[in-house]
Amino acid sequence: MSSFKSQISLAPSVDDTGDRMGHCPSGEIHVIVGPMFAGKTTALLRRIKSEGNRGRSVAMLKSSKDTRYAVDSVVTHDGTKFPCWALPNLLSFRQKFGAEAYDKLDVIGIDEAQFFDDLYDFCCEAAEHDGKTVIVAGLDGDYLRKSFGSVLDIIPLADTITKLTARCELCGKRAFFTLRKTDETRTELIGGSDVYMPVCRQHYVNGQAVLEAARNVLESRTKVQSDSYLGEVAVVN
Repeated sequence: MSSFKSQISLAPSVDDTGDRMGHCPSGEIHVIVGPMFAGKTTALLRRIKSEGNRGRSVAMLKSSKDTRYAVDSVVTHDGTKFPCWALPNLLSFRQKFGAEAYDKLDVIGIDEAQFFDDLYDFCCEAAEHDGKTVIVAGLDGDYLRKSFGSVLDIIPLADTITKLTARCELCGKRAFFTLRKTDETRTELIGGSDVYMPVCRQHYVNGQAVLEAARNVLESRTKVQSDSYLGEVAVVN
């Protein structure tokens, strides 16, 4: 029996895929995650600068919520700056940048990606419809080690995922987590080393226990003071 050989190519070349189908060739999505002070922004800037040095057109985006170091620049903790677009949401970027200029873009970097609710939709649109290379940097977890924003949602979309670590501020070991130093419980609390520190697993667990004990003491003192005040008021009356 003669063998059958398909004459249909299931893997068209990269050069002609977009042209023959009438669409832009598909782009890429690369995700950089880790705790605070792990060098995520530094890694992102390194990638963006490398792409620019290769002659590719690049743009950097960040959330307008993050004004810690500069309004119109992405800034690393050690002071390295790169100009950026500060936006309330990502899907507005094309209109603000200009459709013609956007079409000429090759690479889009997104810093502090956890602050963008439309991260998933933007990455899909930019990479799979517009053919852009999207490089995303953000926290993979909040101070409670729970999912922060939409960063983890784009993991299934990613071509590559880079998990960075910091150095534990208490013992010097590899730090995978971010410990909040204050008793503030809001998920979104923008700050630097005055509010957060990178810690290893042991010191995260111990640190949370210490913070919880401190909160209980403060709550007890507040209650005692409140009861004492009410008692004095009752006596006066």
